[in-house]
Amino acid sequence: MPDDIGGSERMLAQWEQSIQQKAARYQSMAERVQELTITETSRDGLIRLTIGSNGILSSVDIAEPAREKRMSEVSGEIMRCLQRAQSRIPELLQQVMAETIGTQDETANVLFAEARKNFPAAPAEEPAPSVHEEMRFGIEDDPQAPPPPPAPRPQRPQRRPSDDDDFDGGSFLS
Repeated sequence: MPDDIGGSERMLAQWEQSIQQKAARYQSMAERVQELTITETSRDGLIRLTIGSNGILSSVDIAEPAREKRMSEVSGEIMRCLQRAQSRIPELLQQVMAETIGTQDETANVLFAEARKNFPAAPAEEPAPSVHEEMRFGIEDDPQAPPPPPAPRPQRPQRRPSDDDDFDGGSFLS
């Protein structure tokens, strides 16, 4: 019987050591994931943003020449950069997991699947919008009707000059 107790104690000690090693690997993974940052830059280089491993924006830098663009273009490019950065999270998370806890770990697979669900692939890049704007000078090919003339202003009735000597409007010769 003493051998059975000794074997059980060794098995329990190995199990405890295995749990401690696994906990240390998970702790290492958590620390590395916390330190992850992803920086993405716009195609024209005017916008650069950084996110953390949780996908939350930590900084946005917009270069001065961006003020020449329409705000809708700038905000759209910020969102595209953000989506591209967030879409990289699952890949980086999988890399950290493979290096720390391994890819066969069930918890790792659940975490990776959740990251893919929360941070899907970025939409396909659209070609840059054309900035071509047509300006015309000169006579139009399609003549437009001239605008209607302004409405005439109503005329005020003429005032009679006041005459201090004439009180009744009658003749003064009578």
